[in-house]
Amino acid sequence: MPDSPLAQALASASDTRAIEAGLDVLDRCGEVFTRTFGKVTALPVADENTWNVAGQPVVDSLRQAGVEVSDPLLFPASPAPYASYDYVERVRDFLQQHQGAAVVIGSGTLNDLTKLASGELEREYMVVGTAASMDGYASYGAPISIDGFKITRYCPAPAAVVADYRVMAAAPTRLTATGVGDLIEKIPAGADWILADELDVEPIEDSVWNLVQGPLRASLADPQALVAGELEATGRLGEGLLMSGLAMQAHRSSRPASGAGHQFSHLWEMEGLGQDWDPPLSHGMKVGLGTIAMCALYEVVLRRGLDGVDVDAAVAAWPTWDQMVQRIRSARLPEQVTTAALEQSRAKYVEPEQLRERLENARQRWPQIAGRVREQLLPAAEVEHTLQVMGAVSHPSQIGVNEAAFRAMYSRAQMIRKRYTLLDLLLEAGLLEDCVAELFAPGGFWAQRPW
Repeated sequence: MPDSPLAQALASASDTRAIEAGLDVLDRCGEVFTRTFGKVTALPVADENTWNVAGQPVVDSLRQAGVEVSDPLLFPASPAPYASYDYVERVRDFLQQHQGAAVVIGSGTLNDLTKLASGELEREYMVVGTAASMDGYASYGAPISIDGFKITRYCPAPAAVVADYRVMAAAPTRLTATGVGDLIEKIPAGADWILADELDVEPIEDSVWNLVQGPLRASLADPQALVAGELEATGRLGEGLLMSGLAMQAHRSSRPASGAGHQFSHLWEMEGLGQDWDPPLSHGMKVGLGTIAMCALYEVVLRRGLDGVDVDAAVAAWPTWDQMVQRIRSARLPEQVTTAALEQSRAKYVEPEQLRERLENARQRWPQIAGRVREQLLPAAEVEHTLQVMGAVSHPSQIGVNEAAFRAMYSRAQMIRKRYTLLDLLLEAGLLEDCVAELFAPGGFWAQRPW
């Protein structure tokens, strides 16, 4: 892939040195491993499902390349491993028994567990993706729950990635659907970054932006082909996910690929929603619903506009930090989540004069901001349709969240992360409650959907 977009993206990566992506590439695992690590021992990590799909071909390729392979750490298919720190410790304990490099065979959670465990041991590792289910294969950092609070724990990306699109195309459709859910959130996440860029909170890095946004529309263009397991469509989705991961790696942050839609998912994960389901409710399913939620909210804001915001009234109504603490404590977050949310919210809290400057900028720049955001977004109904075609979650009732709880999520999700998004701008402008209410009022997006 010398001239491919992936090859160009790889050149900007900080940790990953080798990517082999395409059809029927499992037999390249041994060559990729030895080229990356030399003749160290390979330490396989998998679960029963991923081992049955790709374990033996990977081991055969490694051994044919002269690599010594340990017995695998094999998790059961059910209950599936969860992205929590106790599982990281189990992987780390296994790796500590050997000298070598982990080779994780599997999708998102297994990769994240192995990534953090390897990072804590200051070891490089390799991932062999078996489903186009999330963008973390090549990303820097792993979203892991510790003491109930889920946030990206920063650790190096894999040194080598193998992604066989034929294997991914044959994966259960629900795994492909969760990959679509994870990837489609890059649409409103991009709009969130535009806001942060325009308001001088966090500038866009063009090269990283293009890694994510460049292939994004093509990756999501044909959900029916993805459901049918068509190889070309799966390859586009896989490439989009890999490019997103490489962008996070290059930026040393998840900002290029994660906005407020992800915060919905993270909060539900902190509260354990769907964790005990079989199979567990996946990250991408929740992210996809968060994407619909944020695209719908953006549509309200674009209709209303922010060029007429009453800056004096917003500044006068802005809570002190002590009042903000009370707001967070009254949000009924789990206790450990409340503690972390206070830290995250404190990091982005602004004093009244800084708030005034930001809102004046928002008001003056609104025509330019609105133009950039409109160009970036997809209609919420179009996102909803894509997820419905995939068989993904597209309505809160599908995951047991009632109307009142979902309505409150817009405010609660704002609290848990310091990343600046539309939720923050609306809170600062004193408009968050009104804009959310419009979604649930007669004629609003969520009011038009049966609960």
